[in-house]
Amino acid sequence: MGLEYAYLDGQTPLDEEEKEGLLLKTITSHGELDEFEQLNIEKAIAWTMNTRFKKDAILTEKFIRTLHKRMFDDVWKWAGEFRRSEKNIGVAWVTIGMELRYLLDDTAYWINNKTYPQDEIAIRFKHRLVNIHCFPNGNGRHSRIMADIIMESIFGEDAFTWNRSNMVKADATRKAYIAAIRAGDKGDITPLLQFAKS
Repeated sequence: MGLEYAYLDGQTPLDEEEKEGLLLKTITSHGELDEFEQLNIEKAIAWTMNTRFKKDAILTEKFIRTLHKRMFDDVWKWAGEFRRSEKNIGVAWVTIGMELRYLLDDTAYWINNKTYPQDEIAIRFKHRLVNIHCFPNGNGRHSRIMADIIMESIFGEDAFTWNRSNMVKADATRKAYIAAIRAGDKGDITPLLQFAKS
């Protein structure tokens, strides 16, 4: 008997091939999976805190993939690889590379032209990145860490606090986060910006 997958509101279901990418075959519950993923993510966060990134290296497809790989490579075989299936959210998988290129170019333009305040640039980037949904799983956590890296390594500011939650549990904090993402989908980025700073 394998792992039974249970999805929270806003989470992306994996297809059968993606589920086969689980490296730790001893995992039997979603709680265990969350724990192993969190340990892997903490290693990736330590890497981000101990590495000085060149500003022009951050807004690249290579960096986007490398961060995801570092976040999930102990748990998933496909860590750092773009998804090859359609999901309940995200662009058509064949357009991921192109949509990501548009986002990276737009973000560089926003930074160079001070189109928005710095924190808003990071949150707009995060919101568009999660809506592209580059990877089979982990897109929300990945996009939040990317926003933090933009704040710290590009703007020299503190990372966001994200309500001091990783949003793994189905609680009021996660509901507020999902509501803020959906407000962003409708063009109002303010709730997500406020959530990130709370």
